Amino acid sequence: MEVFGYRKLVSYQKAKEVVKKTYMLLNKFPVEERYAMCDQLRRASVSITSNIAEGVNRYSVKDKSHFIEIAFGSLMEVSSQFELAEELGYITTEDRMSMDELIREDARLLSGLQNSYKSETKKES
Repeated sequence: MEVFGYRKLVSYQKAKEVVKKTYMLLNKFPVEERYAMCDQLRRASVSITSNIAEGVNRYSVKDKSHFIEIAFGSLMEVSSQFELAEELGYITTEDRMSMDELIREDARLLSGLQNSYKSETKKES
């Protein structure tokens, strides 16, 4: 097993884009949100990459699949928080739509990765 194999995954690379864009957009938030929504968005976005890395390096397909599910959940959390941020006027509709596009791409990639693990599970049965 290659220790840093997760770095080659397009889903991981796209998740890093989500993290970087999240950090960039957080600069637009008001100061009073720095320790509330901003902190939550930072943790949720970083959770995506962390769970991909952890999951890919697990030995059992069940564990791999579980961590990809967590990554997907964190991705959806980021999506919902940016939707709220737009409604609160912290970011523009264009900002949210741009983030939505990244999220949509990574969701598709994570789903593909998850499906590949499900295929492995069927082969093992």
